[in-house]
Amino acid sequence: MSFYDEWSAVFIATVAGFILVFTALVGARLLGPFAKERGKGVSYECGMLPIGRNWAQVHVRYYIFAIMFLIFDVETIFIFPWAVVFFDLPVYAFWYMFVFIVVLSAGLLYAWRRGVLEWK
Repeated sequence: MSFYDEWSAVFIATVAGFILVFTALVGARLLGPFAKERGKGVSYECGMLPIGRNWAQVHVRYYIFAIMFLIFDVETIFIFPWAVVFFDLPVYAFWYMFVFIVVLSAGLLYAWRRGVLEWK
């Protein structure tokens, strides 16, 4: 097989993707309403005038939940391809993944013991 036979589908998909994105952006620019109004300049365009300060403190618990979600989402991204080709991998790949899961489990256990998972 030549280089062009292997990569032609990738090139066609890339060109098609650029064309679709470009036409969507041009269509939104041509068909979308762009009226300059005084209400467009306020902080929250929801129909209500913002009253008071626009600063609010967010509890750190939200960020911890988000970080834990990302950690376990990344774990899924690593484990799924590993599981698909599990039988074709050498033995040490099993132990690498075992250590990976143990480290993540230790992090989850630590967060659990610290009370991070308790929503108050």
